[in-house]
Amino acid sequence: MSMKLMPEAQAPALKLPLVGGGTFDLSQETPENFTMVLFYRGYHCPVCKNYIGGLAKLLADFEAAGFSVVVASMNDKALAEKAAEEWDVGNLRVAYDLTMEDAKNWGLWISKAFKDVEADFFTEPGLFWIKPDGSLYLADISNMPWARPDLGNLLSKVSYALEHNYPARGTYTP
Repeated sequence: MSMKLMPEAQAPALKLPLVGGGTFDLSQETPENFTMVLFYRGYHCPVCKNYIGGLAKLLADFEAAGFSVVVASMNDKALAEKAAEEWDVGNLRVAYDLTMEDAKNWGLWISKAFKDVEADFFTEPGLFWIKPDGSLYLADISNMPWARPDLGNLLSKVSYALEHNYPARGTYTP
């Protein structure tokens, strides 16, 4: 069972290998404003291909807004390399080998394949902004491939959030 993450709490640990070498380690990220972690379903997903292509086109704008960005999936190295090669990922960092435990810790929905092209198990989409102190600022989790936030709209809200010291929302517990 996945858990519900709380805004302003410390984000779960995340350390994954990257296509092309190296490691993404959330605890070592030093963005000016946020680290964006985008979990995608995997190489089999055409919606992911389009969404990540859109993110790649906005990467320079997100970086200019003080973001570090990574996309991650449960795919193995071979499928992650295939996605990075065949999709229009530009300079996006592509991480792989997300474990079932990591997926649950991030509160992601997990699906079982019902088509031959799908991995046996994979996460559904999730997008997170983590502040430099490691606390969760924004979380968007979906159980369906086509329900994802508009990246251009999110980008357009960054300056407002920063200029007005807009707090993470959803922190009230009755």
